[in-house]
Amino acid sequence: MLQKKRGKHGALHKAVKPRPSAGVMAEINVTPLVDVVLVLLIIFMVVTPMLSRGVDVQLPIASNSEKKQDTGNQIIVSVTQNGAIYIETTKVDIDTLQGKMEEEIRKNPGKEIFFKGDKRLKYKGAREALEKIHLAGATQVQLGTEEQKKE
Repeated sequence: MLQKKRGKHGALHKAVKPRPSAGVMAEINVTPLVDVVLVLLIIFMVVTPMLSRGVDVQLPIASNSEKKQDTGNQIIVSVTQNGAIYIETTKVDIDTLQGKMEEEIRKNPGKEIFFKGDKRLKYKGAREALEKIHLAGATQVQLGTEEQKKE
């Protein structure tokens, strides 16, 4: 029941009952979250094809190359223009390549071998590395090439 009170100037005023507070708003505005997620998705879609494992080399160009997705289930062997050999990003020399490859194949059975030889590399350097990989027990080696651009 409301009580009537007299104010400073003698006028009657009703005592107003305080309303219960509206409480905490239970809804979350997801629009900014969706915006951020979409921007991140676009960034990852643009950057992911640019990522390549192993050491960066200029691959030879082939007109009939079969494009394969990098599944991460490959051992990448790269040979640079000056003949430096890398397993993933670890530098090895030609004398220790066979032993390191045997170890990699033993640790990762079923992984494919992916060979990236720089297009400026002399054939002898690529042949020696491929021979050591074969002697290590690799039965199949995929050769990395760039797809020829169609004009």
